This record gives sequence, structure tokens and C-alpha cells, in this order.
Amino acid sequence: MLVRPALLPSWPPSPSDLFGREGPLVLEVGFGDGRFTAELAQTHPGWLILGAEVSAASVLRALKRLRRAGLANVRLYHGEGPFALRNLVPPRGLHQVIVNFPDPWPKKRHQRKRLLQEGFFRRLSTRLEEGGSLRLTTDHEAYFRFALEEAERTGLYRIHVEPPPEAHLRTKYALKWKEAGRPFFHAVFTKVAEDPTPWPPTRRYPMAHALLAGDLPESLPLGKEPIPFPGGVAVFLEVARGETGFYILTHVEEEELTQDLLLEVRPSAHGIYAGASRFASPLLTEGVKAAVRALVARLTALGLEVVQDHT
Repeated sequence: MLVRPALLPSWPPSPSDLFGREGPLVLEVGFGDGRFTAELAQTHPGWLILGAEVSAASVLRALKRLRRAGLANVRLYHGEGPFALRNLVPPRGLHQVIVNFPDPWPKKRHQRKRLLQEGFFRRLSTRLEEGGSLRLTTDHEAYFRFALEEAERTGLYRIHVEPPPEAHLRTKYALKWKEAGRPFFHAVFTKVAEDPTPWPPTRRYPMAHALLAGDLPESLPLGKEPIPFPGGVAVFLEVARGETGFYILTHVEEEELTQDLLLEVRPSAHGIYAGASRFASPLLTEGVKAAVRALVARLTALGLEVVQDHT
């Protein structure tokens, strides 16, 4: 089953919302083709396993694998692991987190993109149960040492370095690197304290649009300048003219969440509508609202007048 955040009954959901029952909740970040996920679910049928993966192709392969195996204790989320951690897991709701062979981002200028940084470990502590743990397996020694240092800096974990379990060496990448003769590194980060800063889920807004009085413009010039807002940035990528109005491909980056979505400007029964399109069911977050506000500002600069503002 794929998790669709926009359709969940509560925010964040309970395990019962996702799985229909309670049980130890385990998050796997970056499940790849799902072979480790399937083995984990079969070995621990009482566990409830939530997987997060950014590759759509990998999600599809894993979903097919899980369906063939008839496994009902796994849910897959197509998106970033930190977003799933923040929004799909209740506070102190996680028994374990598994990170197998994360992208090491080896170039220095890219290291800010690494998953296992101090901020992640601090926030993870608010989602792990007492004594809960994160298990890391990697072939990249520099990243491994980096993760150890970042976790140790928080003072929130007991860290134990040990040989990786055999099951963790049966992932797609592990089999590839084993054949190449690479060494493997494994550590268990067990929660011993909790960061005092709350980490509430990303807020979902019921709507993000405005109604304007005036005529639909003949053209809609929108540059690609960044639109900053607290915690992120939005960019108008492309404008297309349709039969009834304009569609604006928009890129929004927020903490733990990146979305490409459509905004639209079109006539409606109550004026010119400017706001988020329902296409692909985007999450209506503060970043989306900031992009809509910027779009409305461009329209008012063209002579339209706001009559209802829901941004």
C-alpha cells in the first residue's frame, strides 16, 4: 500500500490509521527495490514497517515485490525520509529506524545534503520511543565517521559499532559492493535522552488561493527569481497558456519537503481564481501559500484587484 498524506484521517497519523492495527513501528529510509523490506516484514510479522524512498521507479519495484509476497505489514511513502519522520510518525512512536547505504554525498559542497546530521539526530530523538534505535549500514567510511560524530555531538544516543547483521548485507547495494570487495560499517544509535525542542508536523492548510476582480491578462510574465519565505524558497519555473487561463509550474522547497506543483490563474464564477491546482493533490503548506501570495502580487501589479484572499 502507498501512503497518501493528503488522504490521512489525522496528522500525524497513528499506526492504526496506516496499518489498521497497533504494533512496533519501524521506519526504513531509502528502501530501494524493497528486497530488505520484504525480508524484514517476513521475519517480524508483528512489526509495522513504514518505508520512505525518493525514487519513483524504486517505489514501483518494491510495491510489486511486496504485493507478490502478500505482505500486509508494510506501507510505502514516495518522498523524503525526514518528511515521513516528521509527518507520518507520532512523537515517541518509533521502535526503530533503519538506514541502509544512504547517499554519502562525498563532495564537500554537497555534505549539507547528508541525511545523518546533528539536526536529524536531534529531531529523531523526539520520534523514537524510550530505548528506540537507529541502525546504520554503509560502505562509505568517511560518511560513517561523520554520522558517528554528528550523533555524538547531540549527547542523546549511546553509540555501538559492530559488524553489520547478515540481513543488512542482502540489499541491492550491499550485494553489489560485496562483489566489489568493499568493507562495510555498521552502528546502532540507541536513544538515551530527548531533544527538548518540539517538532510539530508540517501544517496543512485547507486552501491556498485568492479571487481577483478584473480581466484575465493576455500574458503572464513571471521571472525565475527565487521567492524566499521562512524555512524555504519557491520558484516559478514555467508558464503555459491553456484554453481557460494560465498554468504555472512551481517548485517549492521547504524543510524536509520538496514539491513541484501547478498553480493556475483562470476565470471563475466569482472572479479570477489564482491559486493551487488540485492536479496531483499537492500538500498545501506554508511554502505553497507563499508561492500563491507571490503570484497574486504579480497579478495586482498587472491591474487586478483582490476581492477575497485565502493565502
